Amino acid sequence: MVNKIKNNIKIAAFLENTKLISKRFGITPLMYGSLGIEYITDTDLCADDIDILIPNSFLRDRWNEFREFLETNEYALIDEHEHTFEKNGIHYSFAQIEELSCFADVPIEEIRTAKHDGVTFKLLTLHQYLKVYTASAKDGYRANVRDKKDAAKIEFINERLSTIGRG
Repeated sequence: MVNKIKNNIKIAAFLENTKLISKRFGITPLMYGSLGIEYITDTDLCADDIDILIPNSFLRDRWNEFREFLETNEYALIDEHEHTFEKNGIHYSFAQIEELSCFADVPIEEIRTAKHDGVTFKLLTLHQYLKVYTASAKDGYRANVRDKKDAAKIEFINERLSTIGRG
């Protein structure tokens, strides 16, 4: 049986992007946000974009090099402040992985590595996602703008964790 979630368009786009930036920069990006939750739970949560966490140096010290590389590969920068690009109608937003430690108490060294179709990337566990969304719920912007979506994700994660606990 074909796994529908793990073969969806955004997963394929993430893997293509990861292969590209890993080969060029030698980094292992983290699949983040709704897409990451979709991937680990095999549930369609209608992720509207691809959130990717990478080392801060590529968003700060090496930003011009990173941006130019993506633009050379047909990614259009649409929001420099948010480090968001668009390719084939899909938005890719890059943020720094280092923030997970202080923001959500998720130590970087505890994040597992996954492999799909020969592509290596980082992936949070459900427990780590619960920490992230709980911390996000306290964040001013997210609490005001994304409150219902984040609350629904927290509920979804808690339901999944309780099911696993009974399993």
